[in-house]
Amino acid sequence: MRGFANLSVETSDGIATVTVARPERLNALDHDTLEELERVVAGIGEDPTIRAAIITGSGERAFVAGADIAELSRMTPLNGVEVSRLGQRVFRDIELSRKPVVAAVNGFALGGGCELALACHLRIAATTARFGQPEVNLGLIPGYGGTVRLPRLVGKGRALELILTGEMISAEEAHRIGLVNRVVPAESLLTESRSLVQRILAAGPLAVGLALESTTRGLEMPLDSALSFEANLFGLLAATEDFREGTSAFLEKRRAEFKGR
Repeated sequence: MRGFANLSVETSDGIATVTVARPERLNALDHDTLEELERVVAGIGEDPTIRAAIITGSGERAFVAGADIAELSRMTPLNGVEVSRLGQRVFRDIELSRKPVVAAVNGFALGGGCELALACHLRIAATTARFGQPEVNLGLIPGYGGTVRLPRLVGKGRALELILTGEMISAEEAHRIGLVNRVVPAESLLTESRSLVQRILAAGPLAVGLALESTTRGLEMPLDSALSFEANLFGLLAATEDFREGTSAFLEKRRAEFKGR
């Protein structure tokens, strides 16, 4: 996965590190960057050698400072819908990935940047990170899923306070309200993110993928439907070699060697 103008992708030990690289614009998401991100996410899903991804931003100031305001200022009512749908589609692809995606938030995660972090399965923030949905200050609302995912993550009241005031919050406050999983020193952000991903990758890959799907889809279903969906995936995994290996390894008191089948 090379040849991107606004992203860099490095792969090591089955982990793809995707860096939004527009430091002169604080890594703002314009149309071209979103399309590149869509291609990268699809490539990660199709590549059997990649088992997880970390998304971060270039430089020390910003993860993603939002959408590209200069580009947004030229929106019309019709193409505004398409702008929103592109971001929603890309972020939904991330959310529905069966490979874990971790946001390593190194600085400002505002507007579309906060929405990108929300679409990832887990979020680790540097102490220098700042989060916010300031779209109302531009006469807009979040358009890449923020009004949907933020209340599901932190609750309606806290989400509305952030969305309606447009205020930024610190990494520590984001952790307190459940927006991020943990806060770490800036200098160890990527190391800590990789360490978390590696712990996940020690488990059965099929189980990890279906756990992601069951959790994400289950939140979108009535309770009885979600429980039925979980039971079906649970039973499906009982037919896999990984299940037999995992249970045998446990009983034999050895480390499991999962094959992803």
